[in-house]
Amino acid sequence: MVQNIVEKEWTVDTVHSNIGFSIRHMMISTVRGKFKSYTAKIIGDATHPETLKAEVNVDWKSIDTDNDMRDNDLRTDKTLLGDDKFPFISFKTEKVEVSGENLKVSGMLGIHGIQKRIELTGEYGGKIIDPYGNERFGLSMKGQINRKEFGLKWNKLMEGGGAVLSDIVNLDISLEAFSKP
Repeated sequence: MVQNIVEKEWTVDTVHSNIGFSIRHMMISTVRGKFKSYTAKIIGDATHPETLKAEVNVDWKSIDTDNDMRDNDLRTDKTLLGDDKFPFISFKTEKVEVSGENLKVSGMLGIHGIQKRIELTGEYGGKIIDPYGNERFGLSMKGQINRKEFGLKWNKLMEGGGAVLSDIVNLDISLEAFSKP
């Protein structure tokens, strides 16, 4: 049982955080990307990470794969990602489980108005006091989703077999958050 909980609101340090992804391309390589703009509300006691609750809204138009033409396609094609009816990709935690430094985070992911429960696994980096007197904690998580389950169905079959894009998207998230004294 968790004792002496000190619930705080945490601010994500976007300079030291990353919401990224990767997907197989033509089944022979991996394309990586990230989202440059997002907001996150995190509440809980970082000494007891199982108490942390987060609501994250990612501006999908901030996608960056280091290729302007591909990013423009992703922003304008509803079967790839772009749909102005749904301006954000959302995530809301439901449960955080901790075993030593290992984390398992369950929550609802929303893309294109479709909500699906996902699970992320990773590690809790711990809580510190930074050189400016702020409390900080960090964590990193990974997971996978099937993009077709969220209505992201674009693909082409290649002449020699296989598809241009994998259905599986790998998620790679690193967050550092702080709370002022």
